Amino acid sequence: MKVTIVGAGNVGATCADAIAYRRIASEIVLVDIREGFAEGKALDITQTQTTLGFNTKVIGSTNDYAKTAGSDVVVITSGVPRKPGMTREELIGINAGIVKGVAESLLKHSPNAIFVIVSNPMDTMTYLAYKSLGLPKNRIIGMGGTLDSSRFKTYLSLALDKPANDIQGMVIGGHGDTTMIPLTRLASYNGVPVSQFLSEEALAKVAADTMVGGATLTALLGTSAWYAPGASVAYLVDAILNDQQKMIPCSVYLEGEYGQNDICIGVPCIIGKNGVESIVDIQLNDAEKALFAKSADAVRNMNNDLKSHLG
Repeated sequence: MKVTIVGAGNVGATCADAIAYRRIASEIVLVDIREGFAEGKALDITQTQTTLGFNTKVIGSTNDYAKTAGSDVVVITSGVPRKPGMTREELIGINAGIVKGVAESLLKHSPNAIFVIVSNPMDTMTYLAYKSLGLPKNRIIGMGGTLDSSRFKTYLSLALDKPANDIQGMVIGGHGDTTMIPLTRLASYNGVPVSQFLSEEALAKVAADTMVGGATLTALLGTSAWYAPGASVAYLVDAILNDQQKMIPCSVYLEGEYGQNDICIGVPCIIGKNGVESIVDIQLNDAEKALFAKSADAVRNMNNDLKSHLG
């Protein structure tokens, strides 16, 4: 199986490293616009093979998309990362042109690939890719909910003082500080609702911390995070390539699901070899439905700024 990752920066390189180390794919191609940068990252990862015990082929390319030919999954991380104080919305004008050009180049060489969009603002970039490429909606996936859910489960783990891998929880809605919806009502610890262990106040704090999870790290690091985003992409790619049929919250194009149309936004999906195998209709309560509708409105407002990029 072959995976291409465009953007060899922190997120892209971490994703490639995780995919190689976990033996998810047999070949990884890293592509970057900076001369020699992807080649250097690929060589560095390759030199860990003998100490970490994997045989995945990792190659780098400076803007040569011919090397990506025949990829099963392509991941787009390219674009300008968030700086402290910068919102995802402010990235639209800069990143839309980058993502559109990259996606079209990838499709030319890998017409059957499944696209995973990471670039921010992620929901809007996923929508741009869907509208630009004309592919079936199951082949365009935004990874934001995967990352947001991992942060949600981490904050639940810290609040409970229990192992994160024993906790289930998901975040739906837009991949933004004010648009994501951590579903505290449905979160559980080994099948038991977390509300039996945490007060409403504690759960509210977990939700609030989750929503600013990305911004918190940006403030601490001076740039966007990369370990958790890279691992989240690898997790999603693994589910696709190995047909795992996992339920993962992803940003996908909706046609009536959850009362929304003509929008890409985070909802629970079954992920397998065809990308989005199905969208899962979980029963939201009235408060959650209202939050989802509000989140969709915010994402749709961002999408309106894309009109000049869809021609």
